[in-house]
Amino acid sequence: MSYLFEKKCNNLEATQRFAQSLADIAHKGDTFALFGTLGAGKSAFARAFIQKLTDAKEVPSPTFTLLQTYETDDFDIYHYDLYRLKSEEEIWELNIEEALFSGVTLIEWPEKMGLYLPRDIFKIKIDVLNDGGRLFQIETISENKAVRLKNLSLF
Repeated sequence: MSYLFEKKCNNLEATQRFAQSLADIAHKGDTFALFGTLGAGKSAFARAFIQKLTDAKEVPSPTFTLLQTYETDDFDIYHYDLYRLKSEEEIWELNIEEALFSGVTLIEWPEKMGLYLPRDIFKIKIDVLNDGGRLFQIETISENKAVRLKNLSLF
């Protein structure tokens, strides 16, 4: 079974508040896979999410480094940008196994992982709307994750 939630954000501030709300429900072992075109807001979402959970003032996009890590009291946050990967096997060079099991993982361009992308994740598709807003569609196969999303009262 699959659960789908939708949220429209009219501007950057609404996107940041939404990302911060999702950060509040993050548990060790969670993966947030961010799908969207260039400029859809994946990095802005990830930045707000990370800043909610850490004291990081600067949260650069890991476009060139491929990975940035951040510490919280309960887990590490692994922020991946896989845009520059040439093959899905390259993810094994990025310590992805540890991230998926022992931290909270944010992945921009998760489609680059191909079949290696785990199934039990928060799959977040970001669409740019004609009015400049963003439509977030969050899909999960996990009843536990769906309950956490429902409890946010944002949908």
